[in-house]
Amino acid sequence: MKKLRIFYLEHCPYCRKAREALDELKAENAEYENAQVEWIEETRSPEIADGYDYYRVPSIFCDDKKLYECSPADDYEKIKAQVEEALKASLKE
Repeated sequence: MKKLRIFYLEHCPYCRKAREALDELKAENAEYENAQVEWIEETRSPEIADGYDYYRVPSIFCDDKKLYECSPADDYEKIKAQVEEALKASLKE
């Protein structure tokens, strides 16, 4: 299983939805329970965040490949679907 890196901002409502979606997906599917997810708050770790190409948060990377970058138009269902796709990608080796 590959590690996911999720860049977020502490007070971002979309980021809260991504975290909620991840928790919900782990509860729904035991296969995701052991997913390696590193949450990186971009203002606390700019030295890491600056090494990745994204504009909006949450943004999800697997290895160095961007899997998802949230849009202001994304609702909870869209965010959850994208988080699940990222989890699936992390399971592939």
